[in-house]
This record gives sequence, C-alpha cells and structure tokens, in this order.
Amino acid sequence: MTDSKIKLPVGINIGVDYYPEHWDESLWVKDADMMHEAGVKIVRMAEFAWSRLEPDEGDFDFEWLDRAVKLFEDRDIYVVLCTPTNTPPQWLFKKYPEIIQIDKKGNRISIGIRGHRCLNSPVYRELSKKIITHMVERYKDNKYVIGYQIDNELEANHCCCDVCKSSFREWIKKKYGTIQAVNKAYGNNVWSGEYSDFSQIMPPMNENGKWLNPSLNLDFNRYASESTCDYVKFQSDIIRKISPDKFITTNNWLCENMPDFYDMFENLDVVSYDNYPLTNLPKDDETLYSHAFHLDLMRGIKNKNFWIMEQLSGSVGSWMPMSLTTRPGMLKGYSLQAIAHGADAVVHFRWRTAVSGAEMYWHGIIDHSNVPGRRYKEFCGLCDEVKKIQNLAETICRNEIAILYSSDNEYAFKNQHQAEKMYYLEQLKQWHDAFTCLGLGVDIINQTQRLDKYKIVIAPTMLVESAGTLKELERVANNGVAVILTNRSGERDYNNKCIMEQLPTIYSELTGIKVTEYEALPYGMEVRLRLSDEFAEKSKYALKSEREENATSQYNLESQNKEVEKSDYALNSDNDVNSNEEIRKVKIIGKRWCDIIEENENVEVLARYDEQFYKDFAAVTRNKYGDGEVYYFGTVLNRDASIGFAREIAKRQQLDIIDGLQKGVEVTYRYGDKKWRFIFNNTEKEQKVIIGKEQITLKPFEMNIQETILH
Repeated sequence: MTDSKIKLPVGINIGVDYYPEHWDESLWVKDADMMHEAGVKIVRMAEFAWSRLEPDEGDFDFEWLDRAVKLFEDRDIYVVLCTPTNTPPQWLFKKYPEIIQIDKKGNRISIGIRGHRCLNSPVYRELSKKIITHMVERYKDNKYVIGYQIDNELEANHCCCDVCKSSFREWIKKKYGTIQAVNKAYGNNVWSGEYSDFSQIMPPMNENGKWLNPSLNLDFNRYASESTCDYVKFQSDIIRKISPDKFITTNNWLCENMPDFYDMFENLDVVSYDNYPLTNLPKDDETLYSHAFHLDLMRGIKNKNFWIMEQLSGSVGSWMPMSLTTRPGMLKGYSLQAIAHGADAVVHFRWRTAVSGAEMYWHGIIDHSNVPGRRYKEFCGLCDEVKKIQNLAETICRNEIAILYSSDNEYAFKNQHQAEKMYYLEQLKQWHDAFTCLGLGVDIINQTQRLDKYKIVIAPTMLVESAGTLKELERVANNGVAVILTNRSGERDYNNKCIMEQLPTIYSELTGIKVTEYEALPYGMEVRLRLSDEFAEKSKYALKSEREENATSQYNLESQNKEVEKSDYALNSDNDVNSNEEIRKVKIIGKRWCDIIEENENVEVLARYDEQFYKDFAAVTRNKYGDGEVYYFGTVLNRDASIGFAREIAKRQQLDIIDGLQKGVEVTYRYGDKKWRFIFNNTEKEQKVIIGKEQITLKPFEMNIQETILH
C-alpha cells in the first residue's frame, strides 16, 4: 500500500524517456534545454544501463548518471530512475551462466536481447541487490529523484531452470499437501499422468504446452506470476528501506505471459503502463482499436489514477516492419486520451530515436537526423495544453459500470483456445466499446472486488470457477444491479477441469438457463440472429442502423427520438416502430461461438438464432434475479447489436446515455471539486458533435476539454 510519506508530483505532468548513455555527453545540455523549453516535467533514466553503471563486478561508476541528474535538477525537471536489472551485463552472464533462463525445451535461452535472467536465481538476486542498493543510497537525499521503476515490462517468470523446478515443486507441495491431492486436483488419471512422488513434478516443459495437462499449465502460470510478484517485492523492499519517501512502480504491458496485475502492484505506489496505440487504424467497422480499454484496465488495477511510463511518439518497428508514422494530432491526442482516463503523468518514449541497437526504428520525438520536426512541435503543443489543465490535479474517474477481469481466465483461455481467433479479451473489449459508444464510462476491475458502487456489472468469459465472484454477483444482482454474463462461463472448476454439469454450471441459478449444446464457429463464419417477438414488442429503445451510422458524422447528443425516427433498425422508440415486420429488420450477427439455450417460462428470451440447425433456439436471455436482472449472451455479437443491447440495459438501469455518438468519438469525465468532460475524436475524419445549442467540430485525434460545475 502507498505510504503516507510518499508524494507524487503535483498536477498533470508530461515527460520523456531519456538514455544519456546512448549519446555523446556534448548533446546532454542541449537536450535538457530543449526539454525544459518544451515543458517537460519528468525524465525517466537508467532503465537498461547496468553495464555502464557497473562495467565490472563491484566496479561501480555512477558519476555520469550524477551529471545527467544534475542537468535536469538545474532545470527543475524531476527524475525517475530505473533499477537496471532487466539487462545484466555480459560479464555477469559469462561469470555466472546459471542466472540465464531455461526455456521449455530445457535449453538456456540465447542472450543478447534483454530479460534473459531467471528472477529466482539467488546469484542474480544478490548481484541485483548490490546495484540497487548502490543506486538508491546514492540518490536518497536528492529531492529531484522522486521515484523508481522496478526493472522493465515484467512477465510471469516461466523459467524452467533447476532453481525454478525446485521452487515450483515446493509451491505445489505447500498448496496441496499430498501427492494424492495433486493427482485428484489435476485429473492425472488421464494419459497415465499420476505422480507417485513430488520429485516427478516438472514445469510444463514442452514447446507445445497445449498438449500438456491444462491444470498443470494453469498452476504453473499462477506460480510463475507469484514468482514475479515476489521479485517485485524483493526489489521494492530494498528501495523502501533506504528511501521510504520515494514512490515505486514498474511499467506494465499486455504481454504473452501476463502476471496477475493486482498482485504485482499491491505493494507499489502507482500503476505504470507502456501505451502504444495503433497508428494504422482498421478500416472495417468491427475491429476495435481504441486504447481506452487498456487505459481503463490500468486504472482499475489499484482503482486510482496511474502513469504512462512509455507513450507512443512515432512509428514503431525494428523486429517487425515499421508501422505508419503518427498522423497529425495523434501524439497529442493519444496523450490527452490517457489523461482523460486517469493518467496523471504521460512519459513519452523516447526523446531521440536510437541510432544503434535493436530499437533503432522504434521512433522517438526527434528522428535520427536530430532535427526537431513535426512531432517535436506537436509535443510542445501537448505540453502547452497540459499547462492549461493543471486544475485536474486530485480529480478521479468515477463510473457506474464495471467489467470484471481475471488473470486465471486470461491464461486458461489462452492455453486452450475455444474457437478460431477467439481470445479472452475479445468479449471484455466488445462490451467496453458498446457502453463507450453511448458516452458511458467503464471501470475494468479485479473479479475479486466488491461491486456495490456499480449499476451494471459485466462478467465476460468467466471460464474458471471463482466462488467468491459468484457470491458477489448473486449479492449485487439481488440488490438491483444488472449483471451481464457471456458464453464460455462456468466451464471449468478452480483447478481448470471441466465441470460435469450443464452450462453455465455455477451460473445457472443467476441466469436461469441451461445450455443444451454449443458450437464453435470457424473464423469468418457468422450466424444470423433475430429479436424475439416478445422482446421486440416490449422494448422501448433503439438499435441504430448501419445506414444511419454512415449517413452523417453530425450527431445531436440530446435528441434520441430524432435519431430513432431515421432508423431502419429500431428495437422500438417511444414514438414509432409498432410493426413486427420492421423489428425483424434488425441486423444481429453472432460469431465465434453459439450456445444453444434451453428455454423456460421464467426467463425472457431477447434474441433467437435465425439459421443453422438451432434456428429459433434462444441466444440472448434476461432473468429476473431479486431486484436485479441477469443477461446471458450465448454468442459474440456484432458491434451494432452489442451497442443496441447495451443501450437497452443502460436505459433500464436509468443511466444517462449520450445517444447518437459516432463510433470513435469518446466521452469521458474526471471529477473533483468540478467535473471535467473530455470529448476525443479517435478517428481519421473530422467529426461534429452538437450539444444543446453548441456545435463542437473536432479534427482527427483532437480532444475537447471543458470544465463544468459539479451538480
């Protein structure tokens, strides 16, 4: 937990990642002067500098870093230092080869990139402790060194060295107690997998881990995540002991082997994220690209404001073909988007593009030419804009909709893909987008969190059992909350074995339904749905048509009825669409997965399949549960249908939606003594938004920010 002594910089701050060790020292002064003139308030340094800070074992050289820190101190720029442990120097690998990670084939991984070390290695930890201690002792009294980033972009520690094998066995033994309990939990009677002794337990060492026992795989990922969290605690304990007044973070990203975010940041002061939105926006309407989802996920880790420690500054590339460069407005707009979603600092990667090494084409603010260009000017404009919104300090995001995230679900889903191209985050993003398109803010939070403050709770793809989450969903639904559950929920028990009951198993009472059969759809296959007759006649709200969506980019935010009058695809408005013939024009498409739902008289069917052998079977249902309602979506809906159902649910929960927003126009709020409204045009086209008598025209990637009185 954050100590009361910790003080983060006041206000909203823009920064840069700077690598002084990459440049001749003659450039440092000019760089620092330009940063100061631009409005930079924070510089991050030393992330990968171990070889410069300790060129040989025990031979520490921090004088160059002292000079760099002093340059920024003299210009009133704060410094965040990084523990350089992600890139041990070559002398260390040669002298202590046992610290190198072992991959799942049993081979030491090739060094020369970064992150090759085993986080559990006692030798590596001892050497890390020495350089961290030296760094923190050196700057403990420097008020401009305000905090530390631990390591870099940590993943769950999937090392399979002897140390990790032994550590994993001990973890299993502590968890289960007896080898018989392990066999039962894992279902090891399949393929003669039963252990007779703990010494037989191995990490899932196979390059095709999907052939291995899913229970073993999930437990190993849990162990690997805990290993990384222990490593973070190991480093933070060293820093806290010496510098209890400095903040501590680590930079996070959505990687292949994600650790449990909530555990990793539990004892750190602020969440940091490396934010690289797309520069080449998809042309089709169904592909979701906004990083609003990622930003809300990061804010929800500690349920408070966060930092961006690496922010997109230009084209990204190097080990892949280079992306399009940032379009005019992107650099500034994406940074303001992060602030709108709760970022209090946005640190751009990087000041100058590297001229050597593997990241030469991961572009920074200034190009290889060292001539300030378009992106530098836009960056200066961003800094000027942020100076105008310093009253945002101490404001927070506050929402009435939550999406539940689970590390177990994410990894279990990845380990055994359920359908072609289907992935865990897909339905989380689907529902996040649907409510965002209505101008509603969404929190993405740990599935273990209490849910009292929300009116709508979305629990997508609840693959692995969580008894505590089930009880909480039952409790809040009973108290009037609308709960959304989706296909692939209730599939597995806590040990990642299938539950031998009709789906959605543990969620059957909540949803009131049974799934008689399911079908995984190949990529590209779609199944038509139609609204049920009974729902079409009852509904009071409107699904927007594709024709209406594309006809104009000018939208009235206060006139839902006017929009409905134009729509071919109304679920039903207060004024029109009384005909079942009109209702059946709704375009609702299912993809990825189809649960075939058995009806019963106590559950309302909202939509049915309209083709395949399960034509006329229920696909979307609503169940009255206490004072609340529980929705079940048996398929992954197309975007317009998702928005339409989100509108229906939001209206029933009496949330104030902004109907008529163009897709890609995002409205968010931060609250303090006053309310700040952000309208972001996250598209490549000019958009016009009408609010009352005011018409706001937004250029591509432009942000409109308004301070209003809090009612």
